[in-house]
Amino acid sequence: MFKAVLDAADRGVRVRLLIDDNNNAGLDETLAALRAHPNIEVRVFNPFMIRHPHWIGYLLDFVRLNHRMHNKSFTADRQITIVGGRNIGDEYFDAPNATIVFADLDVMAIGPVAADVADDFDRYWLSKASCPIEKLVAPASPAEAAHLSSTLAAVERTPSAAAYLESIRDFIPTISDEPVPVTMISDDPRKVRGRVARKTLVIEKIKAIFGDPEESIDLVSPYFVPGPRGVEAFRRWRKRGVQVRVLTNALEATDVAVVHSGYAKYRRALLEAGVKLYELRRQSRIPQRKMGVMGSSSSSLHAKTFAVDGRRTFVGSFNFDPRSARLNTEMGFVIEDPRMAQQIGSTFDTTIPENAYEVHLSDRGTLYWTNENDRYDREPGATLSRRLAISIASRLPIEWLL
Repeated sequence: MFKAVLDAADRGVRVRLLIDDNNNAGLDETLAALRAHPNIEVRVFNPFMIRHPHWIGYLLDFVRLNHRMHNKSFTADRQITIVGGRNIGDEYFDAPNATIVFADLDVMAIGPVAADVADDFDRYWLSKASCPIEKLVAPASPAEAAHLSSTLAAVERTPSAAAYLESIRDFIPTISDEPVPVTMISDDPRKVRGRVARKTLVIEKIKAIFGDPEESIDLVSPYFVPGPRGVEAFRRWRKRGVQVRVLTNALEATDVAVVHSGYAKYRRALLEAGVKLYELRRQSRIPQRKMGVMGSSSSSLHAKTFAVDGRRTFVGSFNFDPRSARLNTEMGFVIEDPRMAQQIGSTFDTTIPENAYEVHLSDRGTLYWTNENDRYDREPGATLSRRLAISIASRLPIEWLL
């Protein structure tokens, strides 16, 4: 990715990288070397002022640093944009050296909404939470910049990188053959400082645009913590006859087990309300290189999307959990395309049951899990210690952090 950034800058393209500072320990020198190029600017959002080690920042400034920029977008020339849930990392692109693959989902848009995303990028770029990398890290010397360029060129020539690039060379995205209305929604960047009106939050914009479903809602979220209000909304919809289906990660597949504890304590109430719950298995039979909602073998769900009434779809960075609702900034597209919405519904009818556990409530009020061939009376694929840790975490007052 950084090699592509340098190549673009060498062609005269103005490149701006706006990067959240969470999980970026060790990148300072690389970012400084990129910034040394006259056509590349780098800013860090809500930065850790103590650069090494990062974790000290959490001890000294937890309230501020607990808010993160979770938005993901890539926009070229204000003409074409990609928005979704995918981070930039080997495990998000099914790279050969990735030990786990995150099944993710993006949408590419061409047209006026690309300019909307570019304008939103500017809003974040110019916000007070956005800090130029040169204010945080010493500038790179010409020798360090040259070393980065040669290192990236060498990486691109490695067998694994060459094989990966070859495998995607003929990739052709699915493009709608007719225009459809697309609306971008995003949080105000000041959300990380806790200074925004409730009506500006993405969760409130989603509610305003979608309203109450009339027929169906199919929801995919890797981290699913509905909370009491979410459970009540699902219960209300079910009483009106709305079909509600949810796909999230099984305990064996999740990469953040503590968030699973926030979901686990609501399963019984959701099932009693009539919600159909599916949990993606760690081992999927879908072959490698198959990207999309379901992903590939050894996969963990990371896609965030939902379809309402077979007519409207949301694709973006928003998880159905308190962190996305109240703490992190988020963004996404509302897409008025029945074909896309119905495709998600079709996935729940076919692919998801083949690759996920369905959670049930027995006559005795206990949970059990089924797949195509087996039944499990405990969390499938999880050790006793992992199940015990989840049980303990679900009793702690930490839901607001999840």
